[in-house]
Amino acid sequence: MNTTRRSFLATAAATAAASSVRAAGTPIRLGGPIFLKSDDPAALAHEHRRLDYSAAYCPEIATLKSPELIRAIRKAYAAENVCIAEVGAWKNMLDPGAEKRRRNLDYVVDRCALAEAVGARCCVDIAGSYNPDSWYGPHPGNLSKEFFDATVANCRHVIDSVKPTRTRFTIEMMGWNIPDGPDSYLELIRAVDRKAFGVHLDVCNGINSPRRFYENTAYIEECFRKLGPWIVSCHAKDLEWVVELNVHFREVIPGRGQIDYKAYLKGLSNLSQDAPLMLEHLTTAEEYDEGRQYIRTVGNATGVAFA
Repeated sequence: MNTTRRSFLATAAATAAASSVRAAGTPIRLGGPIFLKSDDPAALAHEHRRLDYSAAYCPEIATLKSPELIRAIRKAYAAENVCIAEVGAWKNMLDPGAEKRRRNLDYVVDRCALAEAVGARCCVDIAGSYNPDSWYGPHPGNLSKEFFDATVANCRHVIDSVKPTRTRFTIEMMGWNIPDGPDSYLELIRAVDRKAFGVHLDVCNGINSPRRFYENTAYIEECFRKLGPWIVSCHAKDLEWVVELNVHFREVIPGRGQIDYKAYLKGLSNLSQDAPLMLEHLTTAEEYDEGRQYIRTVGNATGVAFA
């Protein structure tokens, strides 16, 4: 499993070169939550297509306890040409409590196994937090070497426990813990040193300063330039600056903030691999409709196609 720095850089360079020759406008898979309540995989898959989605979150009905249902989900979604973008884990793998941390890590392993079984592009979590009150909250230790080393160990444990071949285990960037940007993500990729470790890109999560907010076009381009070979799925959100006496960015519906979606979509369309873009953190079907329509409008104006 050991990878030299030279081979790591060679792989990155080769994949980046392949990305650079991919025609802009190569179809992007856009997806998001649906509001249909059903236990029928075919109905769920069809609802995504009705909404012009070609990517989906793993359906809640999926369970490792039912291999037959897993097979039915894979078949139904493939029939509609809808890929399953991700299985969310969303547990604190660095909880200060030892027993809770162990249970959380076991849960993440199970979710990665589900992602592998259902054929999702990735299982995604954040590294976690040392904050005792919030599983994703800030803590001075979240940027420490201890945190980094523990995250490397956790990622290796999940991957080595599941040994995935179809899915990737991924960690999202956060503004106040590791990885907090493309450079620290590259460092994490090198340290984890597993082929099944990938990148789930959420550009809004890494915008943690006025400079990155003002210059988010350059920041987005940097993310794709440095992390492109490993990106397997992405989140679609937007940010607005709430004016007060300190810096406060708030997530909003795509199109209501300042994130450069032209740069985001161009970066996605130029990847050599097919990485879905998933709307998240909205409340109503109408809000998701607005976000989806905005992204499609920007894509059409930019010359980017959707699958």
